[in-house]
Amino acid sequence: MTRVVVTDHAFGGVAAEAAVAERFGAEFSVHDCRGEDETIRAVAGADVAFVNFAPVTDAVLAAMAPGATVIRYGIGYDNVDVAAAEARGISVATVPDYGSDTVADHTVALLLTLLRKIPAYDRRIRETGWCAPSDLGSIPGFADTTVGLVGLGRIGLAVRRRLAAFGFRVLAHDPYAESADGITLTDLDTLLCESHAVSLHAPLTPQTRHLLGSAAFARMREGAVLVNTSRGGLVDHDALADAVRAGRVAAAALDVFDPEPLAADSPLRELPQILFTPHAAFYSDSSLAALQRLAAEEAERALAGKPLRCPVTGGGGR
Repeated sequence: MTRVVVTDHAFGGVAAEAAVAERFGAEFSVHDCRGEDETIRAVAGADVAFVNFAPVTDAVLAAMAPGATVIRYGIGYDNVDVAAAEARGISVATVPDYGSDTVADHTVALLLTLLRKIPAYDRRIRETGWCAPSDLGSIPGFADTTVGLVGLGRIGLAVRRRLAAFGFRVLAHDPYAESADGITLTDLDTLLCESHAVSLHAPLTPQTRHLLGSAAFARMREGAVLVNTSRGGLVDHDALADAVRAGRVAAAALDVFDPEPLAADSPLRELPQILFTPHAAFYSDSSLAALQRLAAEEAERALAGKPLRCPVTGGGGR
């Protein structure tokens, strides 16, 4: 019998996924997998697996039906061993276009919050009763502020469109990007040296892991701020903590972590200059509805033997 499973999800329900399984007369089950062993048990014999954060290793793929399809809820797929899937004849698909605007909205909200020092003002007033605007140092006007975007895919471009309304100068580093109106493409070193704020929108690959480490933070403009709504592994957490303590980085806003959830003993938790959100940049009523609808439509293609809309190969994800 055809089998469709949801290994894990963060939604209120899975009606769209269940409806697809019902149309094809497939067995349907929903799980809350965290580790490899329970994921293997969940996907045993599955023809389609919807996956959020569960690890899809070679051992997990080996348990699936021949010619099966893995559909990753979201844009990136670094929790899926795509090379192993290719070797086993298993297809992998993502949903790269469900929530770019929502992530961009969250990113820009964090950027503006840090650049205007809103969390720092709030802390000072709570701690001392009041403060003068100048007590926390200078704040350049947005027209005099440079924002560096590391990665210029769908989300990076959506962030750029939002920044345009505020008059920021925008630099971008992306070895695969072509020139775009209003954006100056440059190398990473130049971007780090010139940017008052750096926002990450790159895939996580072996080449980009800890892209921002000790050496990168040493090259950043002193007093710059950092926003990461992309992948936690792009940032070396220990190096970031050191850079914040040293004043090289004035503040950071992190929505993604490595590992996730953020470790209880992470040095970042001790630093009031770090603003946290719980991998929430993708989250809105409209984006979740689009994510599940598009994922279910991809499953319908897979079960009907039709070409997938968004197949992936290789590693990483943007």
